[in-house]
Order: sequence, then structure tokens, then C-alpha cells
Amino acid sequence: MKKTLIASALALVLSPVAQAEIFISEYVEGSGNNKALELYNPTNQSISLSGYRIRVSYNGGTSIQTYNLSGQLDAQTAMVIVNPNASEALLALASVTTSVAGWNGNDAILLEKNTVLIDSFGQLGTDPGAAWTANGVTTVDKTLRRKAVSYDTQPSDAFDPSIEWSQFNINDFSDLGRFNGASGPVDPVVPVDPVDPVVPPVDQSLTCGADFTRISTIQGAGATSPLVDQTVVVEAIVTHTLPGLRGYMIQAADSEQDNDPQTSEGIFVFTNNANLTVTPGQRVRLRAQVAEAFTNTQLQSITATVDCGTAAIPAPVTISLPAANADYLEQFEGMLVQFNQELTVNGNITLGRFGELVLAKGRRYTPTQVVSPGAAAQALAAEQRLNKIVLDDASSVSNPATVPYPAPGLSAFNSVRAGDTINGLTGTLFYSFNEYRINPTQQVNIIATNPRTAAPELTSDGNVKVASFNVLNYFNGDGLGGGFPTSRGADTPLEFERQRAKILAALSALDATVIGLMEIENDGFAETSAIADLVAGLRVVSGIADWQYVAVNAPQIGTDQITVGILYRADLVSPVSAAQILDEQNAAVDSNGVTLFDTRRNRPMLAQRFRLLDNNAEFAVMVNHLKSKASACAGEPNLNDGQGNCNITRTRAAEAIGVFAAQQYADIPAIVLGDLNAYAKEDPLTMLASAGYVSAFDVLGKSPTYGYIFENLSGQLDHMLLNANAQQYLVDAVEWHINADEPLVLDYNTENKAANLDNYYAPDAYRSSDHDPVIVALDLPPVYPPLDIQLQLIKVNQANPRSGSKLVQLHWSSEQTGLTLYRDGQVVTTLSKPGRYNNQFKTQAESVTYLLCYDATKQCSAPLKVTF
Repeated sequence: MKKTLIASALALVLSPVAQAEIFISEYVEGSGNNKALELYNPTNQSISLSGYRIRVSYNGGTSIQTYNLSGQLDAQTAMVIVNPNASEALLALASVTTSVAGWNGNDAILLEKNTVLIDSFGQLGTDPGAAWTANGVTTVDKTLRRKAVSYDTQPSDAFDPSIEWSQFNINDFSDLGRFNGASGPVDPVVPVDPVDPVVPPVDQSLTCGADFTRISTIQGAGATSPLVDQTVVVEAIVTHTLPGLRGYMIQAADSEQDNDPQTSEGIFVFTNNANLTVTPGQRVRLRAQVAEAFTNTQLQSITATVDCGTAAIPAPVTISLPAANADYLEQFEGMLVQFNQELTVNGNITLGRFGELVLAKGRRYTPTQVVSPGAAAQALAAEQRLNKIVLDDASSVSNPATVPYPAPGLSAFNSVRAGDTINGLTGTLFYSFNEYRINPTQQVNIIATNPRTAAPELTSDGNVKVASFNVLNYFNGDGLGGGFPTSRGADTPLEFERQRAKILAALSALDATVIGLMEIENDGFAETSAIADLVAGLRVVSGIADWQYVAVNAPQIGTDQITVGILYRADLVSPVSAAQILDEQNAAVDSNGVTLFDTRRNRPMLAQRFRLLDNNAEFAVMVNHLKSKASACAGEPNLNDGQGNCNITRTRAAEAIGVFAAQQYADIPAIVLGDLNAYAKEDPLTMLASAGYVSAFDVLGKSPTYGYIFENLSGQLDHMLLNANAQQYLVDAVEWHINADEPLVLDYNTENKAANLDNYYAPDAYRSSDHDPVIVALDLPPVYPPLDIQLQLIKVNQANPRSGSKLVQLHWSSEQTGLTLYRDGQVVTTLSKPGRYNNQFKTQAESVTYLLCYDATKQCSAPLKVTF
């Protein structure tokens, strides 16, 4: 029976669609903010998205959020709408992002055109609880794909997802953007009728040299053309053929330009055909329609093309970064351009997926890595938006068989890393997917300015090396070879084998004494546990049988699916007392009596005190993984100050860590380490600094550094913070850049790599995770108990009253030889036999202090003070 529609809230017109239309083809409700919606155009014509909108009704109520679509959707092509805080893997598939994509399993989604309902998902006006579920198909923690082209224009009817939808595992994005494999990703241009072949002039307007509309007039001085939808005749020079984009670039001859710096002299001609009949240097005259494809001005629907001979290709215009303002690059859209400056690779997350590299002048840091949150961070973010260009592969193909960067093609052994540089980049400027892009006209030579290193490069190892490593959801199934897919991490035994080899290669090469882990499966400490599996593998790969892991007297640490852990070399260090856990049960409380450490949000901290076997020095490590910036924390929204969501939760946890550390480890060198999900200048780091825990990189003057890249900005989420006792023995600290700088496609996953499954993979440390490991080296001084010898004073004489010299007669009872006698820290003599010693010396002091030491072990007797 039909449910009552909430007309007062939605004011929907529920008339059925009259013909084939865009429809909802895939629904993603994954972990965290992994929310996405795929819309598909099943028709043979491109469709303007003007007037289309997505509306989401939450929890069966009247709370409605709307997202208006724009641009065009090509024939038989999909677009993907993604939450802006989704995982990097999901964001790489996005056509657009919007916070409206925040649904859970009990929210209804409507697709409308000019307020007329076209399609829907869920049941409007009804809250089913957690999800709509029928016949084993559910709308929570799943990916659902439409079985066929269909439209639900009765959103208040009972919703049975099993009728029209097929169910797939949580976070399965393998078909997203293709509608059951039927299409590729959204193209950056609008498909139209195929281009006509070059034909003789059919009328006076197509006579070479006759009057024509200038490209500068078509482009106009704004972001969109003033002649959209008009048919024009243009004559210009072909500068760049782009079969991968089904078109080519033309540009006005130098003598035909308007000399207005605000108007571009180039434009893209969309032919909808990869078999192009023009060549660079050819002058063409054509009749076509002016259009905007995702706000890139182009000519399309070509009705005639005339070959007007050859001409000199215009010289590239020199441009530079950062741009003077947000409109700077628009005036060069479609033109040949060149950069005479060195450009640095800032991001390669979509290199394998779409053949893209994000370039900028220098490495750009996450604002709160280098400046304070708030106004300073916002100002830096605004500057960074002007310092970016995308190097494209001039193709709309996703997951191409060959990625051209670096030449001759990307592979596990031929990588392009963030920090590498490019000089003399030349190409044509294009705009799509909200980014200015350069499609190169000549081979791009990438300089390996930031080469891989085989191991962390410390200036000295000291006598203790402590590392921190986020192992990116290391889940070993059931521990017996089965149990895949897991809730996180590897989906298959093959993926786990590949992941395991990479993680072990990285851990072994760290050559550390103690390693703090993050994102390891929280399945206890039995032989089948993830941490036991990791240690067993590390013993084999490293050839060191003494690797151990710290276990606690509990089934697991906290209740999250992932946890922290500690590995250590039992031949070098030994735990001192049992490990400790910091959680809400034993953390400090605020003035209202509320715990500072909220383990409903943060993972509990694991702390262990160690003794260095070589010299008895003690030190402590405290391993953390605080709440993610992308998570939802009630009452703690993103304040747009650069610190993300949940900043209060992280800051309160940092305060609790500081209190705990002061209570437990004030007497020894101690390190707070791990993924704090906060950059260097953010509140949690400031709070820990106030408790005396300072970044090792700040102590060494090595800031800023980085170990993570998000949105093509570098920053440091994984920290090594030292108390004063540890700072004085700090030798060196490094981030080992094996992950953040590497392309995502080189990881262990197997999806979207059919043509390069083996070519992109190597069982090495590179792209073993998304976080770089951090390592510090300390040189801790020996700590020994007092020498079991009592130094005794026999007598004090004034040996020579005239000279003022003193005579002190000492005695000790021991057969120990090889002793050194010190007076006020200075060597008096080295004693070869036990017994007695007469020390005569001159002094004006009222007292002196003697110490008897066995230098071989640095053990000393209790000090003896002699007063005159």
C-alpha cells in the first residue's frame, strides 16, 4: 500500500518519465565516509545536466539536502558523485564531490529534473531502522548495482532492494563509473555526431580566407563563452591532435589575435572520433556549434571542415605558477603554453587510474603542517590553490594499459615520486573535472630529484632505534589461510600475500630496536593473530629470530577493528614490567570529571618500558592512533581552520597522554609516537609540547617534514615526540619516504590492474602503506648500580703548613684491581692493587669528594666527602 508523501517538505511532482532518462545505476554505502552514487545516461545522446538535482531525505524525516548537477553527461556514460571525505581510492573515481553524499542505509535518495521525479532509491517518509533489507540484500555497508535500466518514480512505495539491485561487498568500487561494465568514466567533453570528412567549400562562408568568427570572440573574457549554442565559422591552425580526447586544438595565427590578454586564442574541437583527419600545422576552416563541456569551451557538432593548407604553429605562451589569481589560466584555455620554471610533482594518487600528475612550484605542505590553524592556514590554502596544474595523458581512458609517466611507462621499477621535477613542460591547456590540465606536445622528461632509498638514512644509529609504522589494515584473515575478504585490508589470499611481502620488506629494512605499529588487526595475541603472523614473517625475512611482540593481559586492546602494537628485538632490549594501556578507564579527567581519553573514538594507547641489555639504560615508548580527521564526531564539526573534524577529541587525548607520561616516565627517556591524525602545528601537538614532548625533527632543526600526502599536499600525521630526557640523547631522526611519495597503483591491491597486475607489483617496501615510517636514533648512556666497595677515610693531616698542602689517607676493603680514584671528578690515580692510598695535594677548598670507580663497567662506589 502506498505511503503518504511528505509533500510539504519536498513539493515533488511524481509524474513518470516520458522517455529514457538518466537513472541511479549504483549506490555505495561503505565504511566511514565512503558514500557514492553513480548516475548513468543509457541514451544515444548527450544530456545537459542543467535542471537536474539529487535530493536526500534522512531517516524518513523532512530533513532534505539538495545537490544541483551541472555540465553534460555523455551518451552511455556514467558520472560518480562522492562524499569529499571518502577514501583516496573512492575519491579517485569521483566526477564530482558533495557533502550531500552522506547517506546511511536508512536514507531515501531522489533524482529530479526540473522538480519532476525521474528515479528514486529507498522509501520516502519511512525510517526502516538501520536499513531496507529483503531476500539477503541490504542498503547498509554494501554496494548495490542496478540490474538493468529502470526507474522508480513511486518513492513512497515499500522498497525491496532485492528486486532491482544486485549486492556487493562493502567498499567494492570495482565497477563504479561503468554501470555493470557498460561504459568508461565520464569524459571531459560532450559527445556529438561524428565529424564530417574534409570537403570542398560548399558556400561562401566556407571559403578559406573569408570572414570568420575569431577564437578570442568565442572564448570571451570570462569562464564561459558568450556564444554558447551558437553556430560559428572559424579558421585557425591545428596545434595539437588529441585522439584520446576525440578531438584537436586549434589556435589563431599571431596576426589574427586580438591582443586582449583576457581572451584566449585557442580552443578545443570535439570530433567524437579518435581517427582524426587533421595534423599539427594544418590550417582548417570549420562550421561548428559553441559549447561548454564541464566549463571547458569547445567547438562541437561540426557540419563542415575545409583544408586551408599549412601554416606556422604559433609559439607557446610562457606561463608560470603560482597563478596571479583564480582567473589567470582561463585566458590561456586551449592555447599552446610552456613553463620555463621547474615544476615539482606534488601528487600521483590518480596516475595509474587516469594518467595524471599534480604539479606545482615546489612541494606544497598541508597548511597546518607549517602554520597555525585558523587565518594563517586559510591564507596558505588560498595561495596553494593558485599553485597547481595537472599533467594529463591526453586520454579519457581509465586504467590504461600504459601510463606514459615516467617514460617509457610506469612500473614497479620505474616510478615517478612526489618531489621529482620537470623542466620545460610544453603543451596545450585544457579544463576538465574542475582542474586546469596540460596535455604535453612533446615527451615529458621527469627528473628523479627525490630518488628511492634502500633503507632509512640516519647519520648515526646510536644504540637504540625506535620506529613508527602504520601498516595499513594488516588483517590476516582467520590466520589459517582463509577468512578473506576481511573487513579491512586484503580481499583475497593473493592480495594478502602481496601485502604481507611488502610490509615485511619495509619492517626488516627499518633495522629498528623497537617498532610501534598502527592499523594492525585487533584480534588478540594468539598464534593465529595478525601481530603473531607479522612477527613470524619478520623473523624469517630479517634473519633475526629474536623479534617479539608485546602482549597484554586482555583478549585485545580496545574494541576497534584496528589497534596499535609493539615489536622489539629481544636480543637487544627487554621489557621492564608489564605493558600499560591508556584508555578511558585510567586516563586523567577534566574539571567536570569527564575522562580526557575517549576510547569510543580514539584507539587506546599502548605503553612499554624497556631496558637496553648492553648497558642497562631504560626508556619508554607510547604508541598511539588518534581519531581520524574524516570521522564524524558529534559536536566537533570541521571548523575550516585546517584541523578537520574531531579536533577536540584528539586534543583532549593528547592532554591525557601528557599526564600519563609525566606520571609513569618522568625519570627516563620516553617517546610518544604514532599516527596522531594531526599535523605539526595543530592543537594536539601543541598540547603535547606543553607537556614536554617535542618533535624530534624540531629538536634537530629538520622541520618541516612529511610522511603522508592528502589532496596533493604533504604533511606529517605520524610523529616522534621526545621528553627532555630523550632529547639530550637524540642522535638523528628521519621519515623514510617509501609510501607517501609513491603512486597508489603500485600497492598490493589487484583491482583495476588487469593489464599490469605483475608489472605494477614488486615484493619490496615501496607503497607498502600510505604512511611513511618514522625512525629516531638515541645514544643512551650506561646505567650501572654502585660498585660494592666502601671507601673509608683513615685520617686527614696538614702535610706542609708552609705550603698549605693536605694529606688524606684512604682505605677500602676489596681484592678488586683496575680501579680509578677520582677527586672532585679528576683522576687521582689508577690503582693496581687494593688496600690503602695516601693522597697529598694543595687546595684552598674547605672539602673535596672522592669516588672509586671500576672503569670497565662504569660502576662507582658511593661518594666520600672529606672536610678540612
